[in-house]
Amino acid sequence: MSELKTLSVRKRDGLGKGANRKLRAKTLVPGVFYNAEGLNVSIEMDTLPVEKLFEAVGRTTVFNIEVDDNGTKSTHPALFWQIQYHPVKNRFSHIDFRGVDLEKPVKIRVPLEFTGTAKGVKVGGKLEVYREALDISAKPLLMPSKITIDLTDLEIGKTISVNDLPLGEGVCAVADRNFAIVAVVSPKGEE
Repeated sequence: MSELKTLSVRKRDGLGKGANRKLRAKTLVPGVFYNAEGLNVSIEMDTLPVEKLFEAVGRTTVFNIEVDDNGTKSTHPALFWQIQYHPVKNRFSHIDFRGVDLEKPVKIRVPLEFTGTAKGVKVGGKLEVYREALDISAKPLLMPSKITIDLTDLEIGKTISVNDLPLGEGVCAVADRNFAIVAVVSPKGEE
């Protein structure tokens, strides 16, 4: 766990809208840390370090959260769970963190990234993207930050489905059926 990035936060006493407004006026972000057992701790953190961490790890990468409870520090592996943004200013207004057990699988929505130009598009077909993210189940340290799909060999009338995705060892899609992710279809008016 030592190679994981660390975010230092402090336990907060004040709860409710008024206390949260005072924190935001000091450029602090209120939040809640839910540990792996489901207990929650109200926390506060500095804006800049949490923004930098989120930019580096996103929603799919595990990091350590160090909670300072009046001088007593405890460290837990965690993920960004729910983020609320200020409606006008581009900054966090509240963040929930989810503590994870590194040996138990978690379910996370992972973005899909499409690379290459499909053969079918080069000859006049139309690319249709049906999903831009997919729910994935894996142990936290095995979770991919994104799933890259190469479209180069995709021809008109062909589809890439969930079962065709290049998922790594210990990583599986959480889907009820083998639904389509992306396809190349004929232009309108052609058979």
